[in-house]
Amino acid sequence: SVRAPSADAAVRWAADCRAAGVAVGCFRPPSVPDGISRLRLTARADLTEEQIGAAVATVLSTAPRQAVAPVS
Repeated sequence: SVRAPSADAAVRWAADCRAAGVAVGCFRPPSVPDGISRLRLTARADLTEEQIGAAVATVLSTAPRQAVAPVS
C-alpha cells in the first residue's frame, strides 16, 4: 500500500489512477484509523515488466505532492 496525505486525497488519487487505466483500491476512515488512508496496489503474476513500470509511473505521476517522498 501507498500512504496518502488524507482521506480526500486518497479518494482523488485512486480516481486519477483509475482514469489513467490503473486499477487501485483505496482505504480510508472509517475502515482504518484517521491519518492512515492509503492506496492498495496489487500485482498479478501475468503482468509484464512494462505493465508494472507503467502502473508505477501512473501512481507516481498522479500522486498528491505530500504522498511521494523525494528519492535521494
